[in-house]
Amino acid sequence: MESKKIIDARGFSCPEPVILTKRALNSLAEEELKVLVGDAAAKENVSRLARNSGYNVKIEEIDSDYQLIIKKR
Repeated sequence: MESKKIIDARGFSCPEPVILTKRALNSLAEEELKVLVGDAAAKENVSRLARNSGYNVKIEEIDSDYQLIIKKR
């Protein structure tokens, strides 16, 4: 069974979603991290951080929010 961690950063403006994601990635024991953000700037910044840190990122738009699924390569 795959374990997952979820960070709900909706309502936070940058750089807070990036900081929360960076902390989670630094201690990531799970295979997958889901990050929920509420705007395009946070989506771009968090996905850039994850990709630059060596993770794959899948982005899904849900209503007006975004869900980023971050997985180890």
